[in-house]
Parts: sequence; structure tokens; C-alpha cells
Amino acid sequence: MPSYASFLIRRLFQSFLIVVGIVIINFVVLNIPPGDMADVMAGTAGGGDPGYADALREEFGLDEPITVQFVNYMTSLLRLDLGYSFTRNMPVMQAIMDRLGATLLLMSTAILLAFVLGVLMGMIAGKNAGKPLDAVISVLALIGYATPLFWLGLLLILLFTINLGWLPSGGMKTIGMRGPWWQQWLDIGEHLILPAFTLAVFYLAIFARLMRSSVIEVAGQDFVRTARAKGMTEGRVYLRHVTANAMLPVLTMLGLQIGGMLGGSVVVETIFSWPGLGRMTYDAIFARDVNLLLGVLFMSSVCVVVTNLLVDLLYSWIDPRIGLNG
Repeated sequence: MPSYASFLIRRLFQSFLIVVGIVIINFVVLNIPPGDMADVMAGTAGGGDPGYADALREEFGLDEPITVQFVNYMTSLLRLDLGYSFTRNMPVMQAIMDRLGATLLLMSTAILLAFVLGVLMGMIAGKNAGKPLDAVISVLALIGYATPLFWLGLLLILLFTINLGWLPSGGMKTIGMRGPWWQQWLDIGEHLILPAFTLAVFYLAIFARLMRSSVIEVAGQDFVRTARAKGMTEGRVYLRHVTANAMLPVLTMLGLQIGGMLGGSVVVETIFSWPGLGRMTYDAIFARDVNLLLGVLFMSSVCVVVTNLLVDLLYSWIDPRIGLNG
């Protein structure tokens, strides 16, 4: 227990340092380009008077030196105050919370689909290495890995919405939808199928390829041969000995891919008009809403770090020797 507690404390401290480093990098990078939101607001209002833009900068504290702005931002962040979004006309925290649920629903569905199917396909391919079934799964994984998200999303809309009329093409729910809660959730589920599958395909291919190679490697280990020599059936060998050990690299990759999936969700949410953080981030970039961008990046980095921390804990639970010494 003491070893596990020290492992958890060490990981929490590392996670804190990572989040602080990400916050600093985000602030510096977003404030390097010329221009600011005062220019955008003045242009949107049709104002060409430099005095109007200067007044806006003074109002939002943008006339202060960058070091003072950073200290003010970090002070507000310690109070969990992410600032005010001028494009949304509301606090940044409220704007994020309004969209966070939709993004978490999309990402959790996609990552669960990719992980379960990827592990299953990789397990089948690894167990049948060199056989036709292995070749079919490997080709499918290669196609999924090489297919661009935007092209796949548009192709699915063309097939399942325009040609077949089976699934909606965008949004999170039907406008004006009324009925019992279960009907509303079914409606959300129908809207979720295409974007979740589009986002999952690339990561499904990664997990399948990694699981296949891991199964092949673990299946040749001495402890697996010993289990077979003791008369254990092939199914029990793979279920009890091969699967758990082969999944360790896949779990590591799962944590690493969460950040990439956040980036992919921007494309998917834009294609399918999904009301999540990705679509809001896309709009905030062109509006130069730095406060909103910093808030989204901060919350995204926290989600990624927390996910990696949970994966580390799961990793150490599956194999304590690796986790506690890592």
C-alpha cells in the first residue's frame, strides 16, 4: 500500500507540472501573433477609429505588458476564473460547460468503440497470424489508418444520409424533438453514430495493429509455452495469459491518443455540425477570442492528463511490477 500511495502522489505531482507547463506554452503561443481581439471587435463593429480599438484594449487589460497579463491570467486561473468570452458574451467557463458534455459523449463513444473493436480485431489477427483472416483484418486496419477523417465523414454522409436516408447528417438531436427521455436519447444516439464511427476508425486501426503485434510477441513467451505444456486449452491460454499481457502496450497507446482525438474531433464536429468544443474552438480561432481558446486548451489538457493518469493507474493494477517502478 505505501508503494502504491507513493506512486499515486508522484503521478499527481507530475500531472500538475505538466498542466502548468501547458498553460504557460498556450499563453505564450496565443499572444505571439500580431493583432488581438480588440482589432476583431473593432472591425466587426465597423469601427476604423484607432481610438476605439485602444479603448477596448484598456477595457480588457490588453494594453498591459505581456508579463502583467500573464500574472493576471494565472491569478484568475487559481480561482478557476477562465475569463470572459466576447464572442459568446458569457464567462468562458460557462461557454465550455455548455459544450463539454457533447464533446465528452462523442469522444468516449469513439474511444470505447475503437478500443473494444481494435483489441478484438487485433486478438483475432494475432491468433491467426499468417492466415487469410489475419490478412483481411490487416488490410482493413491499413485502410482505416490511411483514410482521412474529412473524406470518410463526407463519404458516410453521402451513403447513409443522402443515398439511403438511414441516419441524420448533422447536429446532436432533431430540432423540436419532443417525447419521453428514452426517445430523446435514441434520437441523440442516431445523430451520434456517424461522427463517432468517423472519429473511431483511425484509432481502431492503430489499436488493432498494435494488439496484433503484441499478441504475436506474447504468444511466444516462455510462460505461455509452459501453460500449454501443462495441458491448458488454447482458448484459456489466450484468455488468461496472452490477452492481459498483450493489452499493456495498447493501454499505453490509449492514453497517448486522447490528445490526438481531441484534435480530430475539431474536424469531425465541423463536418457533422456537432455542438462540441472542437467546433467552438474552430470559431474562436478566427475570432481571435484568446480567453476562450486558453480556456478550451486548459480544459482539454486537464482531460488528457487525467486520462493518462487513469491509464497509469490501470496499468499498475494490471501489472504492479511495472506501475510501481515506473
